[in-house]
Amino acid sequence: MALHFSVLASGSTGNAFYVGTDKKKLLVDAGMSGKQLEQLFQGVDVNPKNLDGILVTHEHSDHIKGIGVFARRYNLPIYANEKTWKAMDGLIGKIPTEQKFTFDMGTVRSFGNLDVESFGVSHDAAEPMFYVFHHDGKKVALVTDLGYVSDRIKGTVKGADALVFEANHDVSMLQMGHYPWSIKRRILSDVGHVCNEDAGLALADIIGDKTKRIYLAHLSKDNNMKDLARLTVAQTLEEQGFKIGETFDLYDTDPKTPTPMYFV
Repeated sequence: MALHFSVLASGSTGNAFYVGTDKKKLLVDAGMSGKQLEQLFQGVDVNPKNLDGILVTHEHSDHIKGIGVFARRYNLPIYANEKTWKAMDGLIGKIPTEQKFTFDMGTVRSFGNLDVESFGVSHDAAEPMFYVFHHDGKKVALVTDLGYVSDRIKGTVKGADALVFEANHDVSMLQMGHYPWSIKRRILSDVGHVCNEDAGLALADIIGDKTKRIYLAHLSKDNNMKDLARLTVAQTLEEQGFKIGETFDLYDTDPKTPTPMYFV
């Protein structure tokens, strides 16, 4: 079975990502209740009993809310870097020692025939990191919770067959919205989140000949809309000379509905 994945849930209210091969199946983050997570897995016909582990990106609640419950229920190992483990202390309940594993930033860890490469991002967490998944010459990159997209990140994810990429907010909607100025400033900062236009500009440097699908992820519930994100990113890419629908397509993600399983 080829490398395959589903964005189970994505948005400011909760995030979870499934990726697998014929031999290994992983969950990245679990920012919702165990019951919600089970329903999401049911939606893509995956049995959580067959998972081989959970990878953690960072300790914010929209990424770890259900991790402890889910790991205990299905006896799953959890992988996170040391600073994230410390930051999660007291947030995910007691995890048995035999289920706790360290996955250092900037390293590659092999899960059978699935190689997982971790890389750091600029976000206001202890040591946030995301992942690129490699199997049989195919490459899938998961990249959200970015204050800005560095050249190092671009180089790491460049040319992926599929990208799950943050388009968190529309700047005008955020500026005119009801959030306190301190929160607006945090979102707009280098340790906050990437706006639609900046997502398009970054993607222009990342898309390669093999890139077939881009999923716009982690949309703000209050400061973005699917149509607006897709339109802005598409316009930005077209201004950079790309033609959506010819070599690659843009896809939405949703906080409550998983994307159909895609085989890369």
